[in-house]
Amino acid sequence: MGMGANIVLGAIADDFTGATDLANNLVRGGMRCLQVIGVPQQEIDLADIDAVVVALKSRSCPVDEAVADSLAALEWLRQQGARQLFFKYCSTFDSTDQGNIGPVADALLEALDAYQTVMVPAFPVNGRTVYQGHLFVGDRLLNDSGMQHHPLNPMQDADLVRVLARQTPHPVGLANRAVLVQGAEATRTHLTMLADQGVRHVICDSLDEQDLDVLAEATVAMPLVTGGSGLGQALPAQYRAQGWLGTISEPGRLSPASGGALVLSGSCSRATLAQVADFLAKHPDGGFALDPLALAEGGQQQEEALAFARKRLSQEAPVLLYASADTEKVNAAQQALGVAHAGALVEKALSQLAVTLVNEGVGRLLVAGGETSGAVVSALGIATLRIGEQIDPGVPWTQAPLAGRNAPLSLALKSGNFGGVDFFTRAFEVLV
Repeated sequence: MGMGANIVLGAIADDFTGATDLANNLVRGGMRCLQVIGVPQQEIDLADIDAVVVALKSRSCPVDEAVADSLAALEWLRQQGARQLFFKYCSTFDSTDQGNIGPVADALLEALDAYQTVMVPAFPVNGRTVYQGHLFVGDRLLNDSGMQHHPLNPMQDADLVRVLARQTPHPVGLANRAVLVQGAEATRTHLTMLADQGVRHVICDSLDEQDLDVLAEATVAMPLVTGGSGLGQALPAQYRAQGWLGTISEPGRLSPASGGALVLSGSCSRATLAQVADFLAKHPDGGFALDPLALAEGGQQQEEALAFARKRLSQEAPVLLYASADTEKVNAAQQALGVAHAGALVEKALSQLAVTLVNEGVGRLLVAGGETSGAVVSALGIATLRIGEQIDPGVPWTQAPLAGRNAPLSLALKSGNFGGVDFFTRAFEVLV
């Protein structure tokens, strides 16, 4: 058992930024939340924590690996006393026809000796809804939303009952809107009826927050629920109603922030490019562009970036080191170096810069890009993140203890498409 282990919710997330997205919603629902990176190998202090989210890399990896890692996370969360378990995947339900959502859910149910679970991917505030078992992104069916061209997990079918049926030998059913509008009791009765018919996985419709509230109430006694982060925001109220969770005044309270401010950006998504441009408009001398072609020639550009950052930080001015570039530049680098190599060079450079500058006193660090975030966290050797208040939907400040430092490192990790245009400047204004 961990120290003071008495957590209410234990979640297993299939990727890093998805874990943060769920943790952010749990804090907004009133739970004090810790995100752990991979299954913890050492004692972790959970004394004032209500929910733990374990971030795995199980979305696109081979099925056997996803199942093994998820079971290891489950075992650890049960040792911490978790009352309910949550398997978190993307609100676009993306995986392959072989998995990994079905096989992981089956393995977790078996390990828990539980018969049935629900699948609630909807996240209505972000335009992800489910109707008659079909997943919509905004007003488009999933297979017409751009997700049909996803580089890793293309989604060609919006009928989730059919998608999931290809991933599990067990029957898949539906709890549709007509059931949900009758309330939690009717929904529970429907789920029991399906269980009696041998239905193990139930895809759930959800069009709005109210549907999620009904589902949270109907499933609070289930050992395992699965879904996107929308359901995460509805569960804490049910735990309070059960008497498992007290009322917490500031679930996202962090230690005071200290140290220099640094932004690292590796993402080339449209939202991030606009954020880079906005930062440079406000701080014309504040940015240094890294170029994969120059990085490939050796360490000189990285040294220049380091010198630039040190000078800015010594003047207590915010600094941005970015490899975010428009499509033409990115394509040129990818053609010269290969896609994987160009990406790896940028991640390595940004990670090494992060380690050096954090060691020299940077205490507030914002990283843009899912892959870049993962690389930076791993280079800094961070194992846990305490989740604070959100800056923009889906992106909270977090804090990580660092060896040999009294104050924790404040860290905001943003997936490419998230955040308003002024995110790189406003983030530091909301951090106290």
